[in-house]
Amino acid sequence: MNKRLITGICCFFLFTAVMAQRTEVLLEKGWKFFRGDISGAAHPGYDDEQWQAVTVPHDWAIYGPFDRDNDLQKVAVTQNFEKQASVKTGRTGGLPYVGVGWYRTTFTVPARKQATLVFDGAMSEARVYINGQEACFWPFGYNSFHCDVTPYIYKDGKPNTLAVRLENKPQSSRWYPGAGLYRNVRLLTTEPVCVPVWGTQLTTPHVSDKYASVRLRTEIANAGNKHIRIVTEIISPDGKVVAAKDNTRKINHGQPFEQNFLVDAPALWSPETPRLYKASSKIYADGRLVDEYTTRFGIRSIEIVADKGFFLNGKHRKFQGVCNHHDLGPLGAAVNVAALRRQLTLLKDMGCDAIRTSHNMPAPELVELCDEMGFMMMIEPFDEWDIAKCDNGYHRYFDEWAERDMVNMLRHYRNNPSVVMWSIGNEVPTQCSAEGYKVASFLQDICHREDPTRPVTCGMDQVSCVLENGFAAMIDVPGLNYRAHRYVESYNALPQNIILGSETASTVSSRGVYKFPVEKRAGATYADHQSSGYDVEYCSWSNVPDEDFALADDYDWTIGQFVWTGFDYLGEPSPYDTDAWPSHSSVFGIIDLASLPKDRYYLYRSIWNKTANTLHVLPHWTWPGREGENTPVFVYTSYPAAELFVNGKSYGKQRKLTASESKALQGKDSLALQRRYRLMWMDVPYEPGELKVVAYDASGKPAEEKIVRTAGKPHHLELVADRTRLAADGKDLAYITVRVVDKDGNLCQSDNRLVSFSVKGAGRYRAAANGDATSLDLFHLPKMPAFSGQLTAIVQSTEQSGEIVFEAKAKGLQTGTILLSADR
Repeated sequence: MNKRLITGICCFFLFTAVMAQRTEVLLEKGWKFFRGDISGAAHPGYDDEQWQAVTVPHDWAIYGPFDRDNDLQKVAVTQNFEKQASVKTGRTGGLPYVGVGWYRTTFTVPARKQATLVFDGAMSEARVYINGQEACFWPFGYNSFHCDVTPYIYKDGKPNTLAVRLENKPQSSRWYPGAGLYRNVRLLTTEPVCVPVWGTQLTTPHVSDKYASVRLRTEIANAGNKHIRIVTEIISPDGKVVAAKDNTRKINHGQPFEQNFLVDAPALWSPETPRLYKASSKIYADGRLVDEYTTRFGIRSIEIVADKGFFLNGKHRKFQGVCNHHDLGPLGAAVNVAALRRQLTLLKDMGCDAIRTSHNMPAPELVELCDEMGFMMMIEPFDEWDIAKCDNGYHRYFDEWAERDMVNMLRHYRNNPSVVMWSIGNEVPTQCSAEGYKVASFLQDICHREDPTRPVTCGMDQVSCVLENGFAAMIDVPGLNYRAHRYVESYNALPQNIILGSETASTVSSRGVYKFPVEKRAGATYADHQSSGYDVEYCSWSNVPDEDFALADDYDWTIGQFVWTGFDYLGEPSPYDTDAWPSHSSVFGIIDLASLPKDRYYLYRSIWNKTANTLHVLPHWTWPGREGENTPVFVYTSYPAAELFVNGKSYGKQRKLTASESKALQGKDSLALQRRYRLMWMDVPYEPGELKVVAYDASGKPAEEKIVRTAGKPHHLELVADRTRLAADGKDLAYITVRVVDKDGNLCQSDNRLVSFSVKGAGRYRAAANGDATSLDLFHLPKMPAFSGQLTAIVQSTEQSGEIVFEAKAKGLQTGTILLSADR
């Protein structure tokens, strides 16, 4: 056989193998966008030359402007025990998300290929058109869905026109939902015989230190009578093949193709050790390679034991979790991996180990990051079922679409090790209806059918009715939203003998703002629409953090909590939600809208982070005009005791109380419970100078000290970047904290002057935020006033390598400059 023939045969098989591979293309660039409805926009010949060029993900509403009348709602929030309807301002962030938007782009598909479009989320009521024909419709804006567009594409390989119409109705949300193609869109091309979207299910039926069993079930589309061969390798976190199987059989009755493996000495997944494996499969039909598919997974076990609690890999632990809405502050709802990683990095340092995706399906990028960074997840799909909370909410679609939405969610995320629990709803009015039990059972059964390995919970807030009507008794894991005073009652009444704090605290605070006198108060409001940073204020239906800490510490059967919320979010600005404009975002967050930690961050860190010490002092110590007035000092610390000094004078040494000591003071001291978890000097007259705290370890020896000084005249802008090296991919972000400081670097917390920004080189200005819920300044403009002396500016890389120069200027202050770099 001559060389030319051998080369020809090799090239033929190479071409066949390449053609057999699936391709996945991210449809990011080349989109055109039009805000409004327009006739003929789905047609391939429509002229969109004048439309706005955008990159997807894209949130059309985040650019504002803020307006009190945007989606003004008049409603009684029954979850908050409201009896009379009132005007809710800022409920959905005061941003213009309502209305219709169109997106258009083009794509090509090789001949004889199947084509599927996967939308990670499209807000909302998405109608997808290919070459002028409607290919699919999906109403729920938070869910991922896929659309087989093969029947509509051109067969000769010429460009196909993709058009997407989205519509957000007024009064369809209780918070800012975002608008547009705010998550990624992917084009998949495959052979006709292939693994369908989310077509594998991987479980670990047995897990021990010695070995783990791994079961992989693979769906094969269009198998017919073909002989299917699947060759699968299990690849360890360090890249080694640790198990393999080569099996051939026919697909009978559409059943999945099952393979079982043993992995010796498995590396177990946990928040502390987020180790990930891969199952890499090659699929052959009648001897021809038709597909390759990789499933990433982790080896871990979960168990919930009555009276004893939650166990991960056989070890008892409690959820130290937070609830988060999906928006990314000044970036809006448009998903960005760097922004999500920034959030998770802050939460990780706080000691947080779990995320509740409230109250909707998450972006897949978040779930993947939780796999990689080590966060357990409770994924939750719905804020309402068949009974409305919002006039145009999901209840309109529940009967027809709930099962389809659940199935998509479950199949999408059932292989992710971070996901340890499903939630079927949040504070749904249906919990108290005559049919509530049946609806909950219907949804829970779908979870058990699609994924029998994980328990199901539901966030319940109407404790009396769910205990009475059997609703709570049939849920795998009873989840209580707030109602800390009814935990013991519920535990005793329910057969599961466990309680999850599915939503806790809802303490309110504004970063750097302190109100006097300092007292524990429900529903406190002020003329400036801010809340006190002393962390003693909460809503009429909620509580402060210490109550949840005590429940976790005192009872094995409480399996942990998910705090409302990890981050401030757009919309739902309680307690300033009733005719109280301007107020466009929440103040529930442990971290503010600018990704700057509030004082409360350090309270949680002092309890949750077991690997690092915490010593944090509040408030600031610059109070002109308060000389001689009582200014309480709080210390959040992981140390058991500390001593306070003001200008060298000791105000005494304090230690944290034991549980029994705290209980003995209840009724005599309104802050008795807080003394278990905080050190508080309530009688400290303010005098300018130096505030010093010396912390003592368990043996009584000085271990660490913290000094806060009175700030002088504002002098310059100090810049601190969370990272200085970016990827030159056009997506990466650096978060730059801008601080107004005096000549010695002390933060000037009362200075809120306007700061302007410029970016030169291989980056561009992306957005800024200051964490002030009352600020109506637009995020995307290169200027922003400071709030409590600080703000955050975000720089985005371009696709060019090189130096990035960020500059911040403010009248009367020395300019701040910081150098970043972008690398390929």
